[in-house]
Amino acid sequence: MKKTAYFFIICISIVFILIQGKNILIPFVFSLLLWFIVRNIREQLNRIKFFEKYFPLWLKNLIPSILLIALFTVISRLLMVNINILTKSYYLYEGNVQVLIHQINELFQINILEYYKSNSNSFNFINIVQRIIESITNLVSNTFIILIYVLFILLEETHFITKVRTVIPVDSQFRELSSVIDKVDTSVSKYIGLKTFVSFLTGTASYITLYLIGVDAPLFWSFLIFLLNFIPTIGSLIATLFPVIFCLIQFGDFTKGFMVLGIVGGIQMLIGNILEPKLAGNTLNISPFVAIFALSFWGAIWGITGMFLSVPITVIMVIIFSHFPSTRAIAIMLSEKGKI
Repeated sequence: MKKTAYFFIICISIVFILIQGKNILIPFVFSLLLWFIVRNIREQLNRIKFFEKYFPLWLKNLIPSILLIALFTVISRLLMVNINILTKSYYLYEGNVQVLIHQINELFQINILEYYKSNSNSFNFINIVQRIIESITNLVSNTFIILIYVLFILLEETHFITKVRTVIPVDSQFRELSSVIDKVDTSVSKYIGLKTFVSFLTGTASYITLYLIGVDAPLFWSFLIFLLNFIPTIGSLIATLFPVIFCLIQFGDFTKGFMVLGIVGGIQMLIGNILEPKLAGNTLNISPFVAIFALSFWGAIWGITGMFLSVPITVIMVIIFSHFPSTRAIAIMLSEKGKI
């Protein structure tokens, strides 16, 4: 009875800390993920013998860091150009809402849409765009603190093993901890690499589609598709609906909207349901139900950011829980087939 009470008290305390400390914890978690990316790039560069032999560790960390910062800067500037295109064309889009409502009324011959027509002045598309921009801006505003975290993690990395070895002098315990760290590193790195690759493919194919159809600011929508694909299950659905709705509002015509829905939705289905499972294999080892529950749980605690981080956090939990007898049963329940 006491153990059960302690368990619930600990769980409630953890949730409370996660909610109250999200402004500190979210940048820290993102910095860890960025550190994984830097490590992966560094390991790929180490395959070049000249790079591995003659480049010091600080330079090996600096090169991928500069590449990521440069990439982020270029993408940010391109996004701002596309966002300016959206905001300048707002009034044209707002007028097309009236055209769409009229077409729907004529097509279905139902008076219920008159309500939307009479209240269409309250519809403000710019507010929707602004909310999207605010979400991206919030992430950008935390970029500086995230980079500071990454910098100090990279500096701490050189002495981390020495500290752990001093704290855990027993060889068997040290090897077990090293095994846990290696598994977390491998699993999270594979997940980030895989999702980045398939999201990039989806975003690129969607950009070509939107550009050929004539949708304004195709880079902005394709980048949004790229980001939303990191949210499991519902991310690809939302990523498809956003450009479809925008296309309807831009052109005031269902034909091009259905074209975007068919082609972009087809790209999502092809890559998400065929290519990604073949590439992923059994990398994640988490139950689909657990993935959905984790999405809801972390989304409720940390919002959209929590949805992005739900799968990596759950994977790390499964790996850590599997190495302790008291939590091994939890890891088995969280896993896909009960094998950990």
